[in-house]
Amino acid sequence: MKPNRVAIVTGAASGIGLATAQLLAGEGWLVVSCDLQQAHESIHEIENWKEHLLVDVRSVEHLAKLIEIAATYGPIEALINNAGVNHVADITEVSEEDWDRVLDTNLKAVFFASRYVVPYFRKQGKGSLVNIASNAGLLPRAHDPVYSISKMSLVGLTKSLALCLSRDNIRVNCICPGPVSETGIINADLAAAADPEATAQSFINASPLAAAQGRMIHPKEVAANVSFLLSEAAAMVTGTSIAIDGGKSLGVPPK
Repeated sequence: MKPNRVAIVTGAASGIGLATAQLLAGEGWLVVSCDLQQAHESIHEIENWKEHLLVDVRSVEHLAKLIEIAATYGPIEALINNAGVNHVADITEVSEEDWDRVLDTNLKAVFFASRYVVPYFRKQGKGSLVNIASNAGLLPRAHDPVYSISKMSLVGLTKSLALCLSRDNIRVNCICPGPVSETGIINADLAAAADPEATAQSFINASPLAAAQGRMIHPKEVAANVSFLLSEAAAMVTGTSIAIDGGKSLGVPPK
């Protein structure tokens, strides 16, 4: 690992973003993170985790400032677009405000964060974007149509940017996790459930490998794949979507 390479991680206060920030800092990346929430206490224990900013990724101005601050620590070589929100509702109950909140967070923010970091990538002749989508980006779901639309669009955005930026030696890839423990979305679902234990088990049962292993996907498993996509081992990987969902997006498993 060359010194002073900067990685930006959005949505890093918990879950996948936190695990990714911790892993990359441990690998020698200089990490600048953001979230609507304060940083996890581990930021004070990790030398390479340089700064955590309170940022609303729906604000283009906030994103521009995030990139500007990150660049003060060294050459930015990676952006992990992890911040995201869910909205569970029948299509007839979705308001314009609901639509804007989900699409602005899950799609618009990814585009504009990428738009602001690309000039830095081009200047140094390389860079890597990793977008955290969802298995809903591969197989839509009936109970959260706006979320599914946003994540399917994110998979398409990933492919489009990968094509547009490949001549600049900029790679763009996507990870599509299934239900991941310790994330804000899962925690909110469990908190709202009448029977949290049964709800957690339903998440596990929805993925055949998760059911076989008796657990949800762990944030560290997603972070490990982010690390791979940023590594030299993935130097020829672009435009791909990696499903880390225990087989959930494959179809109906055998009984």
